Amino acid sequence: MTPRAKRQPGMPEPERIKWIEARGRSFDFTLTPGIPLLESVRRGFTAEGFVSGALELGPTVLEPFAYVIPSLPHSPEFVAYYSETFRPAGPTTLIDGAMTFGTRDGAPFFHCHALWREADGMLMGGHILPTPETVVAEPTPVSAFGLDGAIFDGSPCRETNFKLFEPFAATATAVTTDRRCFAIRMRPNIDLLTGLEDFCRAHGIRRARIRGGVGSTIEARFDDRPPTQNFATEVYIRDGRFVRDASGELCARISAALVDYTGATAEGTLTRGDNPVLMTFELVLVEE
Repeated sequence: MTPRAKRQPGMPEPERIKWIEARGRSFDFTLTPGIPLLESVRRGFTAEGFVSGALELGPTVLEPFAYVIPSLPHSPEFVAYYSETFRPAGPTTLIDGAMTFGTRDGAPFFHCHALWREADGMLMGGHILPTPETVVAEPTPVSAFGLDGAIFDGSPCRETNFKLFEPFAATATAVTTDRRCFAIRMRPNIDLLTGLEDFCRAHGIRRARIRGGVGSTIEARFDDRPPTQNFATEVYIRDGRFVRDASGELCARISAALVDYTGATAEGTLTRGDNPVLMTFELVLVEE
């Protein structure tokens, strides 16, 4: 157990990092305006022959738009929960964000966290809902990474009592890929950075980059700004890399942004060894 660990309502799974090795490829596409964000993302992945992967969002205008933020639990069945659904009036412009794309209940689905400015200028962030209430308003280029041989699928998690994305093996296709990669889900109370460093060492990875990166931490500790104090967060990775430090040791460098259950946002470079996962963290680790 790490510092600030939270006891989940269910029994811990023995495998603290679930992973599937796969192949993958980067590609770019443009979000189509006038249709839900989920359908626009599905079309982009399908056009390249993929059904799952990760996506990074830059400035993106959405209208209408629906989201939630973390909240305190409403029952002992959960450590934390979601707020009511917010639907801001007018166009909302994302600053940036990260997304895991896959399936749930046999249909396309995504898990996406971001920061944005609403039409009244308010800075906000949270969990974007993959529903018809979230629609792309303008053509927008995005960068993605597709998985071949693995898929993220929404599955019941006995430890947290949520249905969460988990990586599963999938039949490889004839789609062209050029990178060894790992679809990963990190479970509660494992440190985000050192857990991934240990994973890289165990799999002989000397350099790697994170694609996507969506989840939650118990509070957050940064190298370059004050810590957050509220334990329930929605976090996404802006840039994550694994490189060798001056002594030759593998070192994670991850910049991230988040919103907590009060609606306060924060962003900065995460501190190694002091950012335990709250509910889940899923990402694609790409060997370089």
